[in-house]
Amino acid sequence: MKWYQQKEQAAGEKRLIILWNIYKFCGRRFVKFLVFFITFFAFLGAKEPRKYSKKYLSIMGLNSGIINQFKHILMHSYSLLDKMEVFAGTFKPENVFFDNENDKNNFIKDLQKGVFIIGSHLGNIEMMRVFLRTSIKKPLNIFLSVDQCKIFNNFIKQIEIESPAKIYPVEEININTSIEIKEKISAGEVVVMAGDRISKNSTNIKVPFLGKTIQLPSGTFKFAYLMEHPVYFVCALKEGEKYRIYLRKFDFTGPKTETVKQMQQEYLAFLENLVPRYPFQFYHFYDFFE
Repeated sequence: MKWYQQKEQAAGEKRLIILWNIYKFCGRRFVKFLVFFITFFAFLGAKEPRKYSKKYLSIMGLNSGIINQFKHILMHSYSLLDKMEVFAGTFKPENVFFDNENDKNNFIKDLQKGVFIIGSHLGNIEMMRVFLRTSIKKPLNIFLSVDQCKIFNNFIKQIEIESPAKIYPVEEININTSIEIKEKISAGEVVVMAGDRISKNSTNIKVPFLGKTIQLPSGTFKFAYLMEHPVYFVCALKEGEKYRIYLRKFDFTGPKTETVKQMQQEYLAFLENLVPRYPFQFYHFYDFFE
């Protein structure tokens, strides 16, 4: 089975609702304590994620023993708790900040035109929602897998909050979706899509510092190119209880084929710089480095 045929690792709808109800009455600290033990018992039976975590940690030159495997998966579980708070609107805005103020200011200027954000499974891209909702108040359009769309849409309905984001399934992008998104981004809205998991239409690209080849989906980059608006690579990495947001703007040059390839290469370079600094926040629990 190829990596793109596997389902995203995500919390189930029922588990999210149960955790949310516990969170409301007992608070974050208790839920975080609970998540630790849930993750521990799940980890014991998670043979495949443990195997791929071990391979990834080895590639990164880290100790790939059982303790670091658990740390890797636990960080993912905690990120899901943070994600739940973002969707519920309870994550504290003061816990999200930008690495570079100039990049932040340029990003804010471009937001007036509409922006296409390419995220990844490094860190927690949902933190951009905190900034956009509290500081800029821009409409947000997010592409997730079909399963994730169902989980988070139902979660939002059950906790009875008004979400400023519209969620689209990436597997169902068609001409009508493209026209709708083009109109929205032209009206100054924000579009978010992951650059490292979309479909089986992928390009083999070598990652220089790892000396490994990965399959990077080309769909996101072609879609971003067609939108004809500013494109930003974004990662939000956790430091303690806060998240630091890294930005890099892509400059369009040359014909489509070359531009899309250049966008892929610069996106990889962006991740290359960050993954070694936050290795336990790269949440791919399948054989990404085939």
